[in-house]
Amino acid sequence: MGRSRNARRDAAVAVGVVEETVDGGLARLVPDPDRGRAWTLTIDGAPQSHVDLDDPAYLSFEYQRRLGHVIDLAVPPGKPVHAVHLGGGALTLARYVAATRPRSTQQVVERDASLVRLVRRELPLDPNARIRVRSTDAREGLAKVPDGWADLVIADVFSGARTPAHLTSTEFLDEVRRALKPSGVYAANLADGPPLAHLRGQIATAAARFGELALIADPAMLRGKRFANAILVASDLPLPIAELTRRAASDPHTARVEHGRRLTDFTGGARPVTDAAAVDSPAPPPSVFR
Repeated sequence: MGRSRNARRDAAVAVGVVEETVDGGLARLVPDPDRGRAWTLTIDGAPQSHVDLDDPAYLSFEYQRRLGHVIDLAVPPGKPVHAVHLGGGALTLARYVAATRPRSTQQVVERDASLVRLVRRELPLDPNARIRVRSTDAREGLAKVPDGWADLVIADVFSGARTPAHLTSTEFLDEVRRALKPSGVYAANLADGPPLAHLRGQIATAAARFGELALIADPAMLRGKRFANAILVASDLPLPIAELTRRAASDPHTARVEHGRRLTDFTGGARPVTDAAAVDSPAPPPSVFR
C-alpha cells in the first residue's frame, strides 16, 4: 500500500517542497536548485509557472519568455502599461511587467482563489507593485475591465491543462477588443498537437477580429511533430515582426515567427470559432509532463 497523503506531504516539506490542495488539484511549489529564491509551480503534475523572487525579470519557461518578448515590444521600453492577465498561476508575468515597467497598473484574473492564497503566502508580491488580483472566471473578470483601458491583454488560462471553450471564441475576442486601447496588443498562450486543428481554429478566430497577427512557435510543433505551446499575438496596428523574429530565434529554445501570407496558409481554411461551436483545447498526451 502507498504512503498516506500526510506522509507524502511530510516528505515533500522535508526537501523544501510546498504542497497544498487547491481548486484545480494538487499544487506543488518546488525549489529551483540553481536559483536561491526561485520556485516552479505545478498543478496535478503539470508545470504552470516559474518565479524567481530575487529576479522577477527572469523567465525560465519558453512560453513565458515568448510572452515576455511581446510585453517588451508592445510599447516603448520602460513605459508603464495597463495590463490584464487572464490566468494568474504564480503571477510570473505580472511580476515581470512590474519589474521591467515600473508604475504599471495591472489586473490579474485567476479563478482559483485557493491558488491565489497559496501564491500570495509563499511567493509574496512586491507591496509597491500595482497588481490587483480578482478570483473569478476569466471572461467574467474581463467584462469588468473598462472600455479601452488596456495596453495589453494576455490570456494564459488552463483548467486541467486545457483552455476552457468559452475563452476560444469570437465572442470572447469581442470582449478583448472592447477592453483594449486602439493601439493595444492581445497575446494568448495556446497548446496543441497534431493535427493542430485547435491552433488553426484559434488563428482564424483572431483573424476575424484583428487586422494584424503573428504566431511564435517551435518549428517542430508547426510541422505537426509534437504537442507544445504557441503564442498568438494580435493587434490592429503593425506588429514588430523583425524584432520578434530576432528574439525568438536567439532564445535557448528557438522558435519561428509566422505572419502574413504564410500564417494565412498555415490555417488551411480553418473557420472562426463561435461560442455555439467552441470546445476545450485538446488534452496533452501523458508523455508531455514526464
